[in-house]
Amino acid sequence: MKRDDSEDEKGNLVTPADIRYENLCHAYNYRFVAKPDYFRLAHSPQQVEEAVREAVAAGKRITVRSGGHCGEDFVAAPDVQVILDLSAMSRVDFDPERNAFVIEAGASVGEMTRTLFQRWGVTLPVGFCMGVGAGGHISGGGYGPLSRLLGLSVDHLYAVEVVVVDQDRNVSTVVATREESDPDRDLWWAHTGGGGGNFGVITRYWMRSPEASGTDPAGLLPRPPSALRIAEASWPWQQLSEADFIRLLGNFMDWQLANSTVDSPNVDLYATLNCLHRSAGNIVLQAQLPAESPDAAARMAAFLDALNTGVPPAPSIRFLTLPWMAASRYLAVPDTGPAAIGLRCKVKSADLRAPYGADQLATLYRHLTRDDYRAGYASVEFIAYGGKVNTVPSAATAIPRDALLKMFSMVTWQDPVEDDRQLRWIRELYRELHSSTGGVPVPNEVTTGAYINYADVDLADPEWNTSGVPWHALYYGENYPRLQQVKARWDPLDIFHHALSIAG
Repeated sequence: MKRDDSEDEKGNLVTPADIRYENLCHAYNYRFVAKPDYFRLAHSPQQVEEAVREAVAAGKRITVRSGGHCGEDFVAAPDVQVILDLSAMSRVDFDPERNAFVIEAGASVGEMTRTLFQRWGVTLPVGFCMGVGAGGHISGGGYGPLSRLLGLSVDHLYAVEVVVVDQDRNVSTVVATREESDPDRDLWWAHTGGGGGNFGVITRYWMRSPEASGTDPAGLLPRPPSALRIAEASWPWQQLSEADFIRLLGNFMDWQLANSTVDSPNVDLYATLNCLHRSAGNIVLQAQLPAESPDAAARMAAFLDALNTGVPPAPSIRFLTLPWMAASRYLAVPDTGPAAIGLRCKVKSADLRAPYGADQLATLYRHLTRDDYRAGYASVEFIAYGGKVNTVPSAATAIPRDALLKMFSMVTWQDPVEDDRQLRWIRELYRELHSSTGGVPVPNEVTTGAYINYADVDLADPEWNTSGVPWHALYYGENYPRLQQVKARWDPLDIFHHALSIAG
């Protein structure tokens, strides 16, 4: 059945009178409930352009949603009048004209991973949260379990299509590529880590590895391992003293940092160490490496031995080997689930180039074992990084390089009455962890800053950031002035903005 012509032009209109409206008001984080004048559900780049033109002509503030996983109110701020929903734009295909894979902004990480592998036997180094949308994931840099081997998602970005608004409020669609001869290359560069919601509406990406040649799609992106050898270990809190905890985390960080160069024989071993608050669980390790790698079993065993050196309680360990797609599903955060309904969350991050000191690890221990706090889910996770990521110069993409390990902290809950208590726990932990640098991970010999896809408005709040270092230096480092230039050229009226958006 053919839709109404106006719907074909601008996308499906959903107003408060529509039965779908209340459902669209909620995304992943229920702390922020959208109440726009209307939603536009776009199904094509042309509909996106018309929806932006309509909102700009009416003087309405517009924001964009693909997967809906933003940790802050960038999409659902109280003054937002129009939300452009791209979730229906989820095509993953091969474009012979550009000799690259085309991925629409609404495609999820899970859809990307499944389709690329099932149809062509290739993959991208993307994250492990299957429901996250391509629009924000890739534009923020995009990393995942294969990044030590394959780099970042944006290291394979050939082109990006963006709907932009010029000084005279004219709306147009631009395709910017990484070709040095492209006069619009600066717009491509801005989307290699500049984050979503800054320059326009991303509608499509084209992916092709820089070193790829030929026209066979199977040779234009990396091939994943055929299977993964996986180790899972758990240390119960009641068996760990503070000294044990400090030694365990120190061992993990030391090993990761010592094995994070691209030429390391263990660069293919990826691991996360998730330290749940004592009321929510234990300390849990997941490690993986390609099953076909030389000495895979022996190297995994050596890693586990190094991790537990000097830590008296032996963890319970489970080993398994799974084919690539089965392993990806097994290790991933699933798209949705009953626990996600009504979920409220707050996240924080830090990128490390050297280990946290013993005093900082003691701070983590204190907060993770506090008896006056109980959590449904509250954790501090350390995630392997580095490797091929750092073979790309920082100025070559918008996302800074040089980090070897990531720290990711997250707390979730469901009762709004709990907001203050839950936020206070994660904020106080983070501030005390970085107390010597004003409560935030200032770029220095230990930390390189934070990750924009783990957006945290506290970094721009003088109550929580007393370092004197602005939030944008934590996320973008020396690349921020160039991002400002791109912003001034492509969004001179600041049509696309949010609490941590780039200033032109």
